[in-house]
Amino acid sequence: MFWKKVVKGVHLVSWRLIATRRHSRNPTSSAVDSMLLRSLKDHYLEVAKMNPPPKVRPPSDFTIVKGALEGAGPVLTRTYGNEEISVSVMRMANFVPGDGEDDDGDIDQLFLHVDISKEGREKSLQFLCGLYPDALGIHSVSFRPKVESLNFQGALSTYNGPTFEYLDERMRDALHSFIDERGVNESLFNFLQAWMYVKDHRNLLRWFKTVGKFISNTKTLDN
Repeated sequence: MFWKKVVKGVHLVSWRLIATRRHSRNPTSSAVDSMLLRSLKDHYLEVAKMNPPPKVRPPSDFTIVKGALEGAGPVLTRTYGNEEISVSVMRMANFVPGDGEDDDGDIDQLFLHVDISKEGREKSLQFLCGLYPDALGIHSVSFRPKVESLNFQGALSTYNGPTFEYLDERMRDALHSFIDERGVNESLFNFLQAWMYVKDHRNLLRWFKTVGKFISNTKTLDN
């Protein structure tokens, strides 16, 4: 996966810089800063040249939340009867880290937070789900304050609902049917996968740029 190759490149550069400082009799901070800035700029330009995936629209019942690419909140929203449904997403690999080995299959595993609320109710029904190209699996269900008062990370860190696997099979099947009827299923995968690619791309560009600005104080990577 390209992101891993880029990060490995940065690690390699950093170790080379350390080695240079150890073996040079007269290391200068400006020389080290210049090397790192050049590396950051090269990686920035390489990532900037990457072509985005084909544009994918979400299922027609869902609307993309304005500004979602810049925030940590919901990505999609829809109305179902008297319910408001919002969907947040992150990569499964970010929530359940692997063993550090390269695994391009990570891109085919997404983690969803689904919030189903009703007007006038202070709490909402919330699902944590694994989403794959051909399936969606529920990890847990909770009834807690609405998602507007939390960000996605906050919802994950404070969740204390029932363990889904301990529910009987009939209830598990009913809960799967409940969210499937509301359009939360594998039909969301193609859009959310493409959306995460764009978000990862933007975040990586922003990281190279902001680190470069910090090191140089005044210089920018796109000058």
